Amino acid sequence: MSGTSISLEQYGINVNTVVRNATPPQLYQEALAHEPDASISSVGALIVSSYEKTGRSPKDKRIVEHPSINSDVWWGNINIGMDEETFMISRGRAIDYLNTHNKIYVVDGFAGWDPNYRIKVRIIATRPYHALFMHNMLIRPNSEEVDDFGDPDYVIFNAGQFPANPLTKYMTSKTSVELCFDRKEFVILGTEYAGEMKKGIFSIMNYIMPKQGILSMHSSANVGEDDDVALFFGLSGTGKTTLSADPKRQLIGDDEHCWSDDGIFNIEGGCYAKCINLTEEKEPDIFRAIQFGTVLENVDYDKDTHVVDFDGTSHTENTRASYPIEYIKNAKIPCVGSHPQNIIFLTCDAFGVLPPVSKLNSSQAMYHFISGYTAKVAGTEMGVTEPEATFSACFGAAFMVWHPSKYAELLAKRIEQNGTSVWLVNTGWSGGGYGEGERMSLKYTRSIIDAILDGTMKDAPSVKNDLFGFDVPTECPDVPSEIMLPRNTWSDGDAYDEAALKLATMFRDNFKQFEEGSSQEIVCLLYTSDAADE
Repeated sequence: MSGTSISLEQYGINVNTVVRNATPPQLYQEALAHEPDASISSVGALIVSSYEKTGRSPKDKRIVEHPSINSDVWWGNINIGMDEETFMISRGRAIDYLNTHNKIYVVDGFAGWDPNYRIKVRIIATRPYHALFMHNMLIRPNSEEVDDFGDPDYVIFNAGQFPANPLTKYMTSKTSVELCFDRKEFVILGTEYAGEMKKGIFSIMNYIMPKQGILSMHSSANVGEDDDVALFFGLSGTGKTTLSADPKRQLIGDDEHCWSDDGIFNIEGGCYAKCINLTEEKEPDIFRAIQFGTVLENVDYDKDTHVVDFDGTSHTENTRASYPIEYIKNAKIPCVGSHPQNIIFLTCDAFGVLPPVSKLNSSQAMYHFISGYTAKVAGTEMGVTEPEATFSACFGAAFMVWHPSKYAELLAKRIEQNGTSVWLVNTGWSGGGYGEGERMSLKYTRSIIDAILDGTMKDAPSVKNDLFGFDVPTECPDVPSEIMLPRNTWSDGDAYDEAALKLATMFRDNFKQFEEGSSQEIVCLLYTSDAADE
């Protein structure tokens, strides 16, 4: 069943059978034989459960402190330190658990489509589901590359079915996700959620790529017929997936990319898409990618027909599909592109303050990149009864290892070197905040994105927003001119001014945490804002 024979004795693992780089049909067979809740959907996808944990456990993530990295890491609530001795206790616990199995699964693959920068990753796991998931998410080596794979650069020991010992130092629960850059190892205990492996690799790339002067990014990317690459950044609910999926453009990737001197490249070999409320009408590319070879995680389905109920939430709202990127009809293979001509920061402003589109200069791009703003609205999370500002540095703070300014300065350098235009697009509210105004029409937002990508927006007339400092285009084809300036859409201009000042103050207060470690250029933006003078 395995692609080639392999020994794991160097890790202290001695089991009867090692299944290495098995094909999807083989992993289906293994899953149906050994996973109690595995099933096949009516369209051929493998349905599995991650059981208790249906999302990542960021509070249980640790990075081993070591002299070689201590001055690099942005230590704090996101990157929580631990000592190597405790890591080795967890590692030993994982190895002991792996050794209790007669059969384990190994996936060897690559992270990074550019062969100059890709790394070799080895996954060692007990569940066929986890092996198929990472078969999809890593870049799949051909038979010759498997034979010549050699020693991996990083190893993930996934013993997620076995709990951490909560009494061990640094443990806060029976879940522990630990990364040791010195040993180049990643240990998972107490969670069977497959996304921990995917984001663990992203965290690794987020450390080693900037060390080489390469910007790693939590973004999607597509490319047009004229080789014009666009990057889309945005937190959940901003429309990143929807707006980067364009039948007129090829998809380079949906989530993780790097920007080098040669252009951009996708980190992953697949996509990990949300499935909640999925329909063919709203997300045709994702819907059609769910087929044989796709992993469907924690979805509801009819036990007789095996038709998936994408509206079902009996397990979680975080239902997911993992599939190879070539399942997307207009994917660009290999997943690389030239230097981006446009970068689009997507935000869902529930306060109705930000314009539908704004043009950012290099310094403003750094500021908004570090801020990573969007807003939650009532009903999206327990306890949210009115709009709440949400800031996630670099639009993915949970995965950043360096201080956010490191990524922002690399972004500014790339922008200036390549003449890239940066835009802030508001997919949120217009004519008032949540409960008073209306959500920006998707039709209008698509017209704005089209105007950005075809160059029309670059030449549009604009006015300066005195509060935030950016330029606001006042015209866009197929978009009513009155909505381009948000104050004009409010019935009470004074109420708009009050809301705008409140939001600007939120930006200022949030940014204070990043002053230490940020360049003077970025910090100056904070104190030249009108909001800071109020």
